[in-house]
Amino acid sequence: MVIEGTDANFDEIVINSDKPVLVDFWAEWCGPCRMIGPIVKELGDDYDGKAIMVKVDVDSNPGISQRFGIRNIPTILFFKNGKDVDKQVGAVPKKVLTAKLDALL
Repeated sequence: MVIEGTDANFDEIVINSDKPVLVDFWAEWCGPCRMIGPIVKELGDDYDGKAIMVKVDVDSNPGISQRFGIRNIPTILFFKNGKDVDKQVGAVPKKVLTAKLDALL
C-alpha cells in the first residue's frame, strides 16, 4: 500500500512513524517519476507491515518539498525514527531501493 503524503499529514505519517518510511517526491509531468511510481507501489506490497511507502506530489505540496530541499525529482528520502537517513535522486532499479529499505529494517 502507498499513502499520499501532503503538507497537512506528513508529520503524522512520516515523522511519527515507528516503521521505516520511503517518501517519493514526484510530479505528474515528470517522466522519470512515472518510471519509479510502479516500483514504489510494488515496494508497498513487498514491505507491507514492515515499512511505509509515501508519495508526495511536489506541485500540490510545496511546503514539505521546501522543508526537505527537494530540487530535483524524483527524489526519494528514507526516514527512520522520524529522521531522514538516506536519499536517492533520479530513477533507479527496484533493487537499489530494496537495498536501502533493507538496511533500515
